Amino acid sequence: MRIVGLTGGISSGKSTVSNLFKSHGIPVVDADLIARDVLKKGTGGWKKVVAAFGEDILQANGEVDRPKLGQIVFTDPTKRQLLNRLLAPYISSGIFWEIVKLWVRGFDVIVLDVPLLFEAKMDKWTKPIIVVWVDPETQLKRLMERDRTSKEDAQNRINAQMSLDLKRTKADIVIDNTGSREDLNENFRKVLFEVTKPLTWTEFGLSRQGALSVFACVVVGVLICRKIQC
Repeated sequence: MRIVGLTGGISSGKSTVSNLFKSHGIPVVDADLIARDVLKKGTGGWKKVVAAFGEDILQANGEVDRPKLGQIVFTDPTKRQLLNRLLAPYISSGIFWEIVKLWVRGFDVIVLDVPLLFEAKMDKWTKPIIVVWVDPETQLKRLMERDRTSKEDAQNRINAQMSLDLKRTKADIVIDNTGSREDLNENFRKVLFEVTKPLTWTEFGLSRQGALSVFACVVVGVLICRKIQC
């Protein structure tokens, strides 16, 4: 099984690339969706976060007010680290079980879409690692236009993450998304070709088909040995 790591930065276009993978039949495990699930009312993650940040972060229905919580952690690195530390075990567990489900279904290639891929040390479990990159000016402009926010607020949110320039130095593949959508589609086609190449022997051994092949060989070996003994 090939687990492809996909990451980027806010307004870099990572979600667009993630959707392109989905449209080509490659399953994506989205850490953001899992993070939303672990913050639902009554879950273990919800209880931890409410205990740490107080009931002021809750909406009237008891669900976490995500924009309000986001404002708190984006402006305070200590609180941001606390939030990541509280939710990390729940998110990691959720990702693990999603991967298991896809393994059982027999997928050879999956994409692990994680904004904090390097920060959470999940990069060591993925190969290749894809970083969706844009230049700082384009990133700031797109974020301001998307969220209709001030330059200061947008810059603070960007600064709260590892820089894209640093992330690109850790990548196996960099997708430059500074240009048009047509440029992105062309870049993606090249990446898709690389990602869907035949599995290595190691990757094949970790796939369901590989595991079944090993199991079959063991069973055949045992039967042959028994027949010889008889």
